[in-house]
Amino acid sequence: MTEDPAEARPWREGEGPKPKMRTWPPADPPALWVRQNGSWKWATVTARQDWPDGRTAYQVLIDTAGTTATSHRAYWWPHEGLRIAHRSAAEPTAEAGLGGDLPRPPQR
Repeated sequence: MTEDPAEARPWREGEGPKPKMRTWPPADPPALWVRQNGSWKWATVTARQDWPDGRTAYQVLIDTAGTTATSHRAYWWPHEGLRIAHRSAAEPTAEAGLGGDLPRPPQR
């Protein structure tokens, strides 16, 4: 039986170099199937995180509650609970203005 994928925790100040972030054009993002509570859910990839220790995490928008409201999650890749649903025709980029915009933090 396939387990749900492990969520990647955020990088924290003092942990060394930040992960390298890459994004895709908003008009053609890749997508993953994410296993969650026994079901496979579609998740649009918003960014790829390449960590200095060699790990990779994908940041996605996913409807975790089944209400059509999406939230951001990051999952370690590879994992049996993640499957490619759609590939982008574009390569991911770290160059500002060429990929998609990363989500903005909530305004307080």
